[in-house]
Amino acid sequence: MSILHHATKIFCLGLLVLGGGLVSGQDYPNKTIRIVAPAVGGGSDIVARLIAPVMSGALGQPVIVDNRASALISSEIGAKAPPDGYTLHINGNLLLISALLQPVPYDVLRDFSQVCLISRNVNVLAVHPAVPANSIKELIALAKAKPGQLNYASTGPGGNQHIGGELFKSLAGVNLVRVAYKGGAAAGLALMAGEVQMLVNDAGALMPFAKAGKIRALAVTSTTPSAMAPGLPTMEAAGVPGYDWIGVTGIHTPIKTPAAIIKRLNQEIVRAINVPETKERLLAIGEEIIGSSPEEFAARTKSDVVRFAKLIKDAGIKVD
Repeated sequence: MSILHHATKIFCLGLLVLGGGLVSGQDYPNKTIRIVAPAVGGGSDIVARLIAPVMSGALGQPVIVDNRASALISSEIGAKAPPDGYTLHINGNLLLISALLQPVPYDVLRDFSQVCLISRNVNVLAVHPAVPANSIKELIALAKAKPGQLNYASTGPGGNQHIGGELFKSLAGVNLVRVAYKGGAAAGLALMAGEVQMLVNDAGALMPFAKAGKIRALAVTSTTPSAMAPGLPTMEAAGVPGYDWIGVTGIHTPIKTPAAIIKRLNQEIVRAINVPETKERLLAIGEEIIGSSPEEFAARTKSDVVRFAKLIKDAGIKVD
């Protein structure tokens, strides 16, 4: 064997070892990691700022939050960044719902790898106290006895309250009339005033009024009970099989990010949200931790795309 041939073999072997190190993420991270987030002050931004310093300490590199003017802009940046684990993207249901309602410069399934479903924000279905229904089954019976006579409060097309109301209509097989308001606060006030009979909204926003007797909370919209609304049954247990509508916050990376890097990020995110102080602060803003695996998050994303695409099509939901 010639010296040149021997040297070439050693060089190629070195490339393989180096390439293996890059693919396995052994040298990751070696520079600043950024979490691209929507505007300052939103739910995703707050979650990102709670986990970033904990992740930074564990990874040995700065983890910064890079805010953009809108979820659409942050999502596009997150989708088109290099798949090297140094640009993460945090978002909630808006990432998915927006893509189903209008053209967006990214594809939820083709452009993102799911890293970790961090937390959930549970909704509550509530009615005005004058509504003669003390359970979901009684509400369904009432709605079926009076088709088109009960109203539900909603915000804009595809908003939390809108999807929640339409999902109830679809799965319960009832005819309700949507009444649109400018925001969640206005929708809540309308429910308390008796302008509408029903509302699906954030548990943190509704439960104080339920405890004060100003509205009647009937069920939580998650598939498991919630600490945000202790004692309330799930919609499924209360009589609406398949009902699952929660706010979720998760971390994504661009597609083709190496699996080893995704695994490392997932481990550090899960570790960060389980720090007692972080967990407590998340719960204080209505976020119950999940800490899913990448595979669990990916499966939920695919399932949500299918079921909400059908709901939006069947209900004729369109952006005004």
